[in-house]
Parts: sequence; C-alpha cells; structure tokens
Amino acid sequence: MKELSELVHEQLSNQNYTQAPKLSTATLELASSPLHEQIQEFANVALAAGYQQVQLLPVFLLPGVHVMEDIPAEVALAQANLGDAIALNLQPHLGAHPGLGRMLAKQLSLVETNAKILLAHGTRRSGGNEPVEMVAEQLRAVVAYWSMQPTLEEQITALASAGYQQITIVPYFLFSGGITDAIAQMVTSLQQRFPQLILRLSEPIGVSVELAKLVVDLTGQKERP
Repeated sequence: MKELSELVHEQLSNQNYTQAPKLSTATLELASSPLHEQIQEFANVALAAGYQQVQLLPVFLLPGVHVMEDIPAEVALAQANLGDAIALNLQPHLGAHPGLGRMLAKQLSLVETNAKILLAHGTRRSGGNEPVEMVAEQLRAVVAYWSMQPTLEEQITALASAGYQQITIVPYFLFSGGITDAIAQMVTSLQQRFPQLILRLSEPIGVSVELAKLVVDLTGQKERP
C-alpha cells in the first residue's frame, strides 16, 4: 500500500494543480485505530489545509461485504462526526475499473500457455463475482475461487481432461500475503499430482505505474488548468 501510494502521489504531482491533492492510506483491519478514526484524522488535516472534500477509494478487487457494507458504514460514521465542514466522497472500488482487465491482459500477452485460470478469492454475495468473470473473459481464462467452487483443483482437472498440458494460474489478488503463499503451496502439490502437466503460477497484480493510474482515474483527480 505504501509503494502504491507513492506511485499515486507521483502521478498526481505530474498534473497541473493549483493546489496539489494530499494523499494518505488507511486500513479496515490491523490498524491501531478504527477506519472511521483514520479517515477523520486525515480529513481534519485536509480541512486545516483548506480542502473542502476528501476522495476515498477502496483498494479492493471484489464488491464483497467489506466494500458494500463495512467501508460505507465507517465512512458514514466519520462523516457524521465531521459534520458539514468537509465532504467525504466514497468512490468505486478498484476492481470496478474496466482498465484492470486490460492491464492484466497486457501483462500476460507474452506468456506462452495453452490455458489460463484466473484464481480469485470469491464472495458469496449475490453478483459479487461478476467482475471476476468479466476479467476472465478479457484474459480468455476460466475462473476458479479460493473460498468456493469451482476450485483450482477442479478447474485443473477439467482442463487436463480436455487435453490442455500447459496451464498458467493467475492469482486475482492485489498483493502477496498469506493466501498467495497458500496458493503457491497448492500449485506445488497439484504439480506432483499431475506430473504430465506444466503448471505455471503468475505473480499477484502487484504495484505498478499502470495500477497507480487506475487509482487516480477512479478518484476523479483529472488534470486541471
């Protein structure tokens, strides 16, 4: 997140602003204070510097419970505590940007493979997995989920039965972490079970200038005269 925020700051600094936007990060979990307090602290700093609104971008890929319920509730609480002094504008989550699929397709364009599996965490919320299916269509990949069916094992088995021998697994996760480590272990285990296959595991999406540009685009920070 720190690396991504630095790249976003660079993108904003390259634009011609009469007052350059301030930038900070906050987390829903594993922070010393609740999200609404983190938002309030930043909003007060922005207010003291003369700003009248704050753009909030959820750095999440899927519209699950965090994006649809938890974060809006925290933002609403922060706004109630701040009153009308400054406006908090909650923007669409990062996974909603149509350019994300194009960015991944470009990254994978040089990968030689017979088949691709887009592996996402998955959500049981109605319609929550539709963005994954849309990205998979752009990548010409089949979808697998970490927390629900179809699983990675099921999709590899199906592709192997269909005659595919080189399969690339694309983790639909922003950053490396416990789940991506577990995915790597699972791919190693599946490779042992399917020695006739060539299984390749790509890296998570990761931090890049292209991703930073998508963030800037979603926050509505267009270049101004």
